[in-house]
Amino acid sequence: MEIFKINNLSFAYPGAKKKAIENINLDVNEGEFILICGKSGCGKTTLLRCLKKELTPHGDISGSILYRRLPLSELPDDVSTCEIGFVMQDPDNQIVTDKVWHELAFGLEGMGLPPNTIRRRVAEISGFLGIQSWFGRSTHELSGGQKQMLSLAGVLVMQPKALILDEPTSQLDPIAATEFFETIKKINSELAITVIICEQRLEEVFPMADRVIIMDGGKIISDSAPDTIEAEHPIQEAFPAAMRIYRKLGYTGKSPITVKEGRQFIDTQTINRNKICKEEKTTLSPDISLEMQNVWFKYDSGEPDVLKGTNLTAYKGEFLCLVGANAAGKTTALSVAAGIYKPYRGIVKILGKKLGKYKNTELYNGIVSLLPQQPQALFVQNTVENELKELSEDIKEVVSLTELEGLLSRHPFDLSGGEQQKLAFAKILLKNPEIILLDEPTKGLDAVFKKEFGRIIKTLTDMGKTIIMATHDLEFAARNAHRCAMFFDGTVISHAQTNTFFSENNYYTTGANRIIRHICPGAITVEDVVNLCKKEEY
Repeated sequence: MEIFKINNLSFAYPGAKKKAIENINLDVNEGEFILICGKSGCGKTTLLRCLKKELTPHGDISGSILYRRLPLSELPDDVSTCEIGFVMQDPDNQIVTDKVWHELAFGLEGMGLPPNTIRRRVAEISGFLGIQSWFGRSTHELSGGQKQMLSLAGVLVMQPKALILDEPTSQLDPIAATEFFETIKKINSELAITVIICEQRLEEVFPMADRVIIMDGGKIISDSAPDTIEAEHPIQEAFPAAMRIYRKLGYTGKSPITVKEGRQFIDTQTINRNKICKEEKTTLSPDISLEMQNVWFKYDSGEPDVLKGTNLTAYKGEFLCLVGANAAGKTTALSVAAGIYKPYRGIVKILGKKLGKYKNTELYNGIVSLLPQQPQALFVQNTVENELKELSEDIKEVVSLTELEGLLSRHPFDLSGGEQQKLAFAKILLKNPEIILLDEPTKGLDAVFKKEFGRIIKTLTDMGKTIIMATHDLEFAARNAHRCAMFFDGTVISHAQTNTFFSENNYYTTGANRIIRHICPGAITVEDVVNLCKKEEY
């Protein structure tokens, strides 16, 4: 039976010249696991929000959505609230209470359920998701992964029939993201809850899906099983590594998807031993742009240290990526390096000068710029164009570079997550700083723009700019970084040139490396693997 039936659905935001989604026709069956993917701004989030009447954006809508054969607009409020669950990209926008157990009980109390029922449901979902160990904690103390799991639990305790998730792992580290995806699969397979998920991280979620819906320009351009996608698509560079390797080597038909299947396929190939990967040495400039020496920092005198003797060096013209678990100290380190927070011990030097010796007017005008994890913090104007013209009248080049041409009249808060990242990055570029600090800048970006983003970074580093980026996007780091450093428990515990870093890790590495590391540990990208498998041409 169909749980959702969408007929000729179109939607346009107020004042927009182009529809966000257009003529969408889609049937979703009970118990299906549907993955929706596509470029930033293709209409994924708009479509998902239209499936939850309380979250449907304001604008011009046409067509119809049926939920269990009943028009969505006519669905009783209690049925819509309970049966259609929605997990947002940012858990801080969804958590409304101060304690974990308060958050779990909040929706049930709103339904007017008796206390015994509330206690039973809360206990049951806590046990199912394995969150009972932090049941009594304050919500503000939770890590990013725990907050997202709490958001999920707060929805599941309502016993929904359909679960809609909008890029729920965009702020999670690789290990936390894996755990979250495994939980979603468990919910789908053991509880038969229909799952509709929008995601940019496709390596792990692809194999879980029954169907993959690809959108482009507000329309559905593909609807098929994940292992039978044949045609080229705008986001094919985001497909799982095994699938990309298979296709790039010229194979058609049903493709491998998982690392296990990819390794089985690679073992059937003839590896060109003349091309076995060797570590590429990157020559860094001797000039130090940023240096942190034995830096200690805590947010409050009564709280634990967040940075614990952190030492970090970045060189002129270097692209350095910081990786590690949520709450390991990466974001705090960037904020301290930018002068937003002052350490109580240790030294921070910018271009050889102690950070405290700079005046703000000097530091933030051409020396250091920070793109925060929440790009909305940079937005103060009512249109994209005004945001950029606040910094410069000549915005044509940066608008083209960041693909913002069709968005200039839009309000910054009406943009998708990926589009907001582009706008925030454009504002950073207009400041033309010597040192650029980026906190999760690829969050929400599609594979197409990530390639362009990598080219932009290379252009900037070739100009001598120093870029330090905190990221959970390991594939982007593997493709583009000169060096990677791992944060753990408030300090840098390891750093190395990129090939060495990823080839020596089991978990903080790429899908391509996992597939071929038993043959060539130094291969860390899909292109590396394909190159090893291609025959010599004479």
